[in-house]
Amino acid sequence: MNRGNFSPFEIKMRAAGVMEAAIGAFRHNYEALCREETGLIPEEAIRPAEGLAVFEPGEGGFDPALLAQTVVIKLNGGLGTSMGLQKVKSVLEVRPGVAFLDLIVRQVKSLREASGAPVRLLLMNSFSTSEDTLGYLSKYSADGFATASEVELMQNQVPKIDEASLAPAECPANPSLEWCPPGHGDLYPALVGSGWLDRLLADGVKYAFVSNSDNLGAVLEPGLLKHFADSGAPFLMEVTRRTPADRKGGHLAVRRDNQRLLLREVAQCPDSDLDAFQDIDKHQYFNTNSIWLRLDLLKARLEEGGGVLPLPMIRNRKTVDPRDKNSTPVIQLEVAMGAAIECFEGAQAIEVPRSRFAPVKSTADLFALRSSAYEVGGDGRVELAGTRQGVPPVVKLDDSYKLVDAIEGLGTPCLVGCEEVAVTGPLVFADGVVLKGKVSFKSPEGSPRTVPAGTYQDGEF
Repeated sequence: MNRGNFSPFEIKMRAAGVMEAAIGAFRHNYEALCREETGLIPEEAIRPAEGLAVFEPGEGGFDPALLAQTVVIKLNGGLGTSMGLQKVKSVLEVRPGVAFLDLIVRQVKSLREASGAPVRLLLMNSFSTSEDTLGYLSKYSADGFATASEVELMQNQVPKIDEASLAPAECPANPSLEWCPPGHGDLYPALVGSGWLDRLLADGVKYAFVSNSDNLGAVLEPGLLKHFADSGAPFLMEVTRRTPADRKGGHLAVRRDNQRLLLREVAQCPDSDLDAFQDIDKHQYFNTNSIWLRLDLLKARLEEGGGVLPLPMIRNRKTVDPRDKNSTPVIQLEVAMGAAIECFEGAQAIEVPRSRFAPVKSTADLFALRSSAYEVGGDGRVELAGTRQGVPPVVKLDDSYKLVDAIEGLGTPCLVGCEEVAVTGPLVFADGVVLKGKVSFKSPEGSPRTVPAGTYQDGEF
């Protein structure tokens, strides 16, 4: 094959039933790869984003007519493999018998009851998460949340690229390894290719709120919806202030040549600019991966681009078998959903409270979430306890607690007054343990140590 020939990819993707919109999007990125575009955004090409509008809870008001025109879309394509799960992360329990998915359904049902409007829910599943998700939701069949035709937006898959030849990667021993997810920027071709975009517009749905299913702070906020609708903007990104913990995460900026907002990920930053990238005083805002879309304007923009949003390509170098570093080197092309902010004239960003960004990426996050530091409402909202004043406890668990199974027997101490807790070694917190201030617990290797009921404050125990 000629290096850079797209035909083999097109044939392979069509044979696998990949949507035409996704083939077009992949072609756009593949051609950029062949032109040896790096996708890098140097510091000299941008300036910091400044002076953004700030949203405070309670602003904007509650408008049932707007809610009737809105769909909630949750990105639900990830497995919890980093925490030892072999199933979709959103079936993890926050409270006994209450998983992420239960809270998402509660949130939408609550909005329906409060507004009398048929607020829609879509879950963007992957081939890895579809069966688990729909199986779990079967208990909500009476509410219209249980079948693919009601709630599922299927994520595409794209071929891995042989790094040496730029041909489709091959793995005859396990052909499934020849494919990879295209990143959450696949939202746009998936909406078009599945028919959901036209279906929603035909039903009078004009606005979409999109967020990660593992970000339990990301709830459709009627006041934010009102702000977005009043702005007339085609696209709104929720951002919040970067902290030292966010130095490696993508940040918002403004491109100097056209003054459009853009999102720069660390993979798009030249090595020489990493210090500026990580300067949280200069680049103050990071993307929470919660966005608002005007679906009619999205359709118009897609038509303008021949069915493709020209999202910046992110190039990832891997091996075809990620467990075998000696297998064929490949390139995986991904796109980020938030990067679409640069594709729309008049796109905006808004600073939101940090409480709207509460992702569960580790067992430490889950341990904190399961504690009394967080309150779970009947409406599905997860919020920090009132006395915490918006500051979550910092949880540090050693590597022996990396997997979910390892924290199941750890216990759930009260963390309402806890600033930081560190746990090293096998430990069990008995019922009635209250932690305050900054505390740490160490246990020698061997049998677990039990921490008896009582209050532990500021110190090592």
